[in-house]
Amino acid sequence: MDRYLIKGGKPLYGEVEISGAKNAAVAIIPAALLVDGVCRLENVPRISDVSLLLNILEQMGATIRRVNRSTIDIDCSQARQTGVPSELMRKIRASYYLIGAALGRFGHAEVSMPGGCDLGARPIDQHIKGFNALGAKVEVEAGMVYAKAPDGLTGNAVYLDVVSVGATMNIMMAAVLAKGKTTIENAAREPHIVDLANFLNSMGADVRGAGTNVIRVYGTGQLTGGAYSIIPDQIEAGTYMAAVAAVGGEVLVKNVIPKHLECITSKLQEMGVTVKDLGEAVLVKRDGPLHRTNIKTMPYPGFPTDMQPQIGIALCLAQGTSIITESIWDNRYRYLDELKKMGVTVQVDGKTAVIEGVTGLTGAPVSCCDLRAGAALVIAGLAAQGETIVEQIHYIERGYEDLVEKMQGLGADIDYLLAPVEPDHTSNLRAIS
Repeated sequence: MDRYLIKGGKPLYGEVEISGAKNAAVAIIPAALLVDGVCRLENVPRISDVSLLLNILEQMGATIRRVNRSTIDIDCSQARQTGVPSELMRKIRASYYLIGAALGRFGHAEVSMPGGCDLGARPIDQHIKGFNALGAKVEVEAGMVYAKAPDGLTGNAVYLDVVSVGATMNIMMAAVLAKGKTTIENAAREPHIVDLANFLNSMGADVRGAGTNVIRVYGTGQLTGGAYSIIPDQIEAGTYMAAVAAVGGEVLVKNVIPKHLECITSKLQEMGVTVKDLGEAVLVKRDGPLHRTNIKTMPYPGFPTDMQPQIGIALCLAQGTSIITESIWDNRYRYLDELKKMGVTVQVDGKTAVIEGVTGLTGAPVSCCDLRAGAALVIAGLAAQGETIVEQIHYIERGYEDLVEKMQGLGADIDYLLAPVEPDHTSNLRAIS
């Protein structure tokens, strides 16, 4: 399996262009199932999660055409809810968005339980609660979710017991073609939820209130197609910002929505990093020592759990003791065991990590355990003295487009370390036989 080879200790300078948002794309692509016509999606990130979802749609009968590097046309007019291998769906967490989309389109769905990174239990009880409220019958059996609404879906009031991004999006998708009005209370407010609502509305839906804790969906008879551009990736942008904080230097992070970055920006500024809002870009600079701070992950607009590992690397190099409280995922701290190989001093007790800042890190072989942990290990390698080899990079490629090339463009010494090709002895065996 391919790896990254990093020779650290060099500050980052230059410009980096942020790609389309992974968390928006992996919901919008399944939502194309609801559209009776061609969806042109722009600013689509070239990442493995997107490739998997496009493959799944093709298996369902959709026609996919790549217009250019970041633009694709999706036509789901001939799609059907049959024939998708469960092993494909189990490779990606976002496969559960196909439940809401297929329910809305076909009146039934058969989807495997979500896969992707192992961040702890991934209950879908709030999703099921919403589908039931709309009139569907849902059963979970042998790792599969079976949902049926033979009489169609009907709008209703849904109160989410916990703030859930996935449930909010899934119920929105199920409701756009339902009869009547659906109200989702205690809804999540993340930027990618607003982006999904904007996409649906651009195709002819009537979704109101996205970005607040009450979303109202007025069912329409048909979505007819059109063009839509996905928002920039808040977490990819934050990852490069955290890299500058940990490694030092000055980088212009382009194609961003600074409002989406405020929760990240404020923490970096507390740590002594300069961040300037330039409209569609932010300038990030760090040329002095890092200061300690405390972080608690929260639903948006709080500090995102998807940025906790990356900012954690910077805190490992800050002066003093920092405390991280992870309130979203149970298994987010596994990357800290890998960091101990590089000289990090940290103690974990349940949802709390206490980090004692060190003066430097030492390169070492490390292995990714999930997407954001992988990005954090890359940052650690860039900040460390000596060589770092990062293994299991397929996790990183789930959510970061051209990470190596973009880091190289900032002066980082990082490259692929290709796996050796296994010799093929079969031709000789055939010749002997």
